Amino acid sequence: MSATLRRGLALLLLVAGLLCWPAGAIAQVHAHADENGQPIVRSLESLRDLDYQSWQAVAYRSGPPGGAVTLRIVGYPGKVRLDHPTALVVYGGRRRWALDDITTANPKLAVDGRDAAAEFNLSPLLSDLHKNRPLRLELPGVFVELPVPPYVVGEWRSLPSWTEASASR
Repeated sequence: MSATLRRGLALLLLVAGLLCWPAGAIAQVHAHADENGQPIVRSLESLRDLDYQSWQAVAYRSGPPGGAVTLRIVGYPGKVRLDHPTALVVYGGRRRWALDDITTANPKLAVDGRDAAAEFNLSPLLSDLHKNRPLRLELPGVFVELPVPPYVVGEWRSLPSWTEASASR
């Protein structure tokens, strides 16, 4: 095979590899300040349940590293109504966790009449996970299975200790 043909084939494979790279595998952790100047670090992902309904999963930590991490699940307003309190059940292999519904502790969500969002304390799950394994979420009466890919779990696991310095590594 000629050198030109080899280079062309290598370039074709490189372009095909970039086009096939999963878009979601790029880190989506962002830092910003809230309206009170409090630092917030968050991971924002759009996930689909087995009925192909879209859900927004926002995991965030407010304040300095080491703080609690909250998971907010958001459905399309008007299409879903989330009752509170309802624990979020998380499955990872043979493991099972029930995360407490803390929605009513958030003053903004407590008065939001759309009831399209729910918040859960994610910290107990994160302290128990040692790998970026795929998870399955179940919110009784809302969805039976919402798959969470390993790269999202990795983002969530990075939130407790995430800093600007760790992002540049």
